[in-house]
Amino acid sequence: MPREAPTPSARQTELLEAAYRYALVHGLADLSLRPLAEAIGSSPRVLLFLFESKDGLLRALLARARADELALLDEAGGSDGTVGLVSAVERLWTWLAAQEHRPLLRLWAEAYTRSLVQPDGPWTGFARTTVEDWLGVLAGFQPPSERESETGATRRTLALAVLRGALLDLLATNDEKRVTRAVAHQLALLHDGTGRD
Repeated sequence: MPREAPTPSARQTELLEAAYRYALVHGLADLSLRPLAEAIGSSPRVLLFLFESKDGLLRALLARARADELALLDEAGGSDGTVGLVSAVERLWTWLAAQEHRPLLRLWAEAYTRSLVQPDGPWTGFARTTVEDWLGVLAGFQPPSERESETGATRRTLALAVLRGALLDLLATNDEKRVTRAVAHQLALLHDGTGRD
């Protein structure tokens, strides 16, 4: 069982936020401590002291990105309780397709991919955790009777596959109109045909 992390100091929190803003612009793949430290008004030595290692800093950045993503997904889904899976996916896609969210989503895509091809180190478990996070968010939009059923699990897995695939396509091509049409078409197929979602 991993040990509980100590409460971060104000300076650690400040530097993490600055490093997160830097990572949103520059990504994580080639993150080097010296340019990062210079850009955020610190030093590699201070970063290593506060985060224990470069991997520790990367893990903190991934946790920060995950928290941001979950908060924004919750906000995108709305606060009116169970809205139905199709309506929720429509709302989530609108949020995902918005230009201002591209930096966070590129960071997510980079971390997701690294977690698959480099499963050790700071990326460990990121892709799996992301799938579980998103399935949990989507389950929250389903009525309890559907949420607990095998069909409900299948429907939210399909919804997640559509969102994730469309998002990767959008990040690769910036062809928002084409990808949005494809999402709308798939949502029509996902709809259960009873007049509700």
